[in-house]
Amino acid sequence: MSDDVHMTASASDPSGAEGWWTDLPWLVNADPERVLGLLASDADSDARLMAAVYRASVDVHRDVPPWVRRQLLALDAARCGDRELSARIAAVSVDDVDTEPWQVLWSTGAQSDPHFQMNPSGHTGGVDAVVTTFSDGRHVVVTGSKDQTVRVRDLETGQPVGGPMSDVNGRVWAVATEIVDGRPCVVTASDWAVLAWDLATRRQTGELPGINGEVWCLGTAVVQGRPCALASDDDVSVRVWDLASGEQVGELTGHDDFLMAVDTLVIDDRPHAVGCMSGGKVWQWDLTTGQPVGEPLPGHDGEAWAVATAVVGGRAHAITAGYDATVRVWDLAMGREVGRLVGHEGTVSAVVTAVIGGELRVVTGGSDGTVCLWEPAAGRQIGRELVFPAPVHALTVTPEGSLVVGFGGDVAVLSLHADPDSTGP
Repeated sequence: MSDDVHMTASASDPSGAEGWWTDLPWLVNADPERVLGLLASDADSDARLMAAVYRASVDVHRDVPPWVRRQLLALDAARCGDRELSARIAAVSVDDVDTEPWQVLWSTGAQSDPHFQMNPSGHTGGVDAVVTTFSDGRHVVVTGSKDQTVRVRDLETGQPVGGPMSDVNGRVWAVATEIVDGRPCVVTASDWAVLAWDLATRRQTGELPGINGEVWCLGTAVVQGRPCALASDDDVSVRVWDLASGEQVGELTGHDDFLMAVDTLVIDDRPHAVGCMSGGKVWQWDLTTGQPVGEPLPGHDGEAWAVATAVVGGRAHAITAGYDATVRVWDLAMGREVGRLVGHEGTVSAVVTAVIGGELRVVTGGSDGTVCLWEPAAGRQIGRELVFPAPVHALTVTPEGSLVVGFGGDVAVLSLHADPDSTGP
């Protein structure tokens, strides 16, 4: 975050404690120490709600400028279940900073006030994976966590759908979805297993063979008409399985590092995979043959943690991110870097692509607790970063433009409609 911290209020200080919670401009802009002095001054239920919202990220409020406080208060109002209050906070005026080009649709959160219960995520550990799919006629969010569970929520309402998938053999590092025999299938990657599940019944349909260690990522694709999954454990091999039969049907070759992140795409009507390796290099494979395509790209300084793919101007591209705090854009046909996006402080652990207003955008999340939106062609950040009260390790974007963020042990869904003329600092 590049703004200086300002602790003086730009809105009028409310007189006394009565009604302080209704003055949203004051709450956003005021000195947090002044606000904290009023939190316990009124027993009114609306006051208790606003106190719960403010306390949820109180340790952060003391050290950030008003525009960040506005974001966090809007997020925390949604975590408390009040979407209308969240929207009103997001619309509050802050000196020299535009209103936010997004809206929090819903969010989970831990309990922060003894008088008010937030919307719990159900997870007791960090959320490291999110994916969306359709199940039983509804759009759902599937989350995987270090607490060794996978949970499902309705994308529109945020409400849980059914019980958790809990017998996943350790921490869940990645989840993916595919249609198998006409039914939605979830694939989970954990410490010691890659498992396939029927999403509707929550029943495990098989354990994919050959895994003997930690699995940090996985991908899915249709290869020669078969729905397939691909993943690697710490023996370097990248295996490809037929999800219908559960059998291994291929293996990707040529590399000598661990696979840290993978995404798939179609190039010239053939499925391909792009992988980030523990040594920082970026590999591309033809999934039909298992052979590498071209030479590995030089990649990152240190481990590469995330990859997304997209077609830009008819050309296949990969966007990678990693430990060196950079996001790099690669033209896969030319085999070279064509852009670099720099703005995060620390590891960039999640990256996805989105089409907004007909234009390609890149969304990134990092250990600094921020999410950034980028215009890759210009190499610039669009708008200001979104700030979360915990590291962001998982992202996905729906075709309708909803951004799903896994931060700490929680998940939030936001609308993602940014103005391309609104540039960041």
